[in-house]
Amino acid sequence: MSNTRSDNAGHQTWGGRFSESPDARVAAFTESVSFDARLAGHDIRGSIAHARMLSKVGVLTDGEFEEIEAGLRAIEARIAAGDFAWDPALEDVHMNIEARLTEDIGALGKKLHTGRSRNDQIATDIRLWLRDAIDALVAELERLRAALVGVAEREADTIMPGFTHMQVAQPVTFGHHMLAWEAMLARDTERLRDIRKRVNRLPLGAAALAGTTFPIDREMVAAELGFDSVIDNSLDAVSDRDFAIEFVSAAALTMTHLSRHSEELILWMSPAFGFVDLPDRYCTGSSIMPQKKNPDVAELVRGKTARVNGHLVSLLTLMKGQPLAYNRDNQEDKEPIFDVVDTVMNSVALYADMMPHVTVHAHVCREAARKGFSTATDLADYLVRQGVAFRDAHEIVGKSVQHAIGAGCDLADLDLATLRGFSQAIGEDVYEVLTLEGSVAARDHIGGTAPAQVRAAAARAGAALPKRNP
Repeated sequence: MSNTRSDNAGHQTWGGRFSESPDARVAAFTESVSFDARLAGHDIRGSIAHARMLSKVGVLTDGEFEEIEAGLRAIEARIAAGDFAWDPALEDVHMNIEARLTEDIGALGKKLHTGRSRNDQIATDIRLWLRDAIDALVAELERLRAALVGVAEREADTIMPGFTHMQVAQPVTFGHHMLAWEAMLARDTERLRDIRKRVNRLPLGAAALAGTTFPIDREMVAAELGFDSVIDNSLDAVSDRDFAIEFVSAAALTMTHLSRHSEELILWMSPAFGFVDLPDRYCTGSSIMPQKKNPDVAELVRGKTARVNGHLVSLLTLMKGQPLAYNRDNQEDKEPIFDVVDTVMNSVALYADMMPHVTVHAHVCREAARKGFSTATDLADYLVRQGVAFRDAHEIVGKSVQHAIGAGCDLADLDLATLRGFSQAIGEDVYEVLTLEGSVAARDHIGGTAPAQVRAAAARAGAALPKRNP
């Protein structure tokens, strides 16, 4: 029996130790270039920085570096032009680029991999890619936040019911409600910026797991690639995926926030509420019911939240049983990360485009706030200011509400004599607190519902955002 390996085995960059090529099903099962090709630009950028460093420490000559860099730039241009044939037999993005480089410039291309492994190479690529993705997502979140601030300013005086337990609680303004959404996204932005600090650490130089015997300069590579620091421990450098899990966790929170926004928009657009109308271009119709206008964007964002949450569980499960250092399991981290970025970016961008054009039906919102005795708490506070203990005031107002329910009217519709029948502490000025406008205006403190406070809060939120060209 011959021990000579096949040509296909020799085609593999690691084939020297093997006597036969991989089974076709194994080759198909293990390839990753079908999805990690999107890392090509970052892979080339990392390779150029690595080669420049090798020339500085004397592993490559200056001329060799220049030839390698030119070859990589040419490959980058081909990829950008869509004129690059990806070969699944070469497994991944790294080996496709290296094989083409060797094909283009000869044996010199084989020197590029000196002092590194695909383990630290992919860890570097994904950090470079995710760093850019975080920056792009932060920019989109800031665009959505600016849109919400704009709606808040526009609707600072629009009274609507505030809810607890989905029951009418107290009157607020639509602008105040929009700023609650903006506050959620502000925390998301803050989280992403914090996570970026841990993404922005260089693993390159760890090689397979134990570093390299070559006199590399990791700090030089880190500086060229814009990393804040290098990862100290070589085992941790190649095996760490905490940064990816942190990112997906933050993305899941962002989608959870958008899902909550979606739920409210879906409810508010329903004729049962009628608070808002979404632009036609963000909705679809029914194939059978001609009158329908369905909030599909909001519904799909709500649905895609489950998808992102699932990816978070997937990554946590992927890592939970892995020993140090690198394991092939980690090939499975990229598709979830890529899909999370695509899903969250698209969702945030659509919301940023849609929200400025939402129509708010102020009269419907106001009428809804009149239902459910939303100024009852204001009446209790009024009684406390008249010297009544809060628990007694609570009981007095409860009896007043019970009477109004029986009479089929609002508290503000009860005459003064009727109200004084529940407490002699009630005077003619009570109607100032029983009106919706009086209620929201009375909460005139930072974070309160008074229109002036809403405008001030919107101004603060807007000032915290970067200025962008219209």
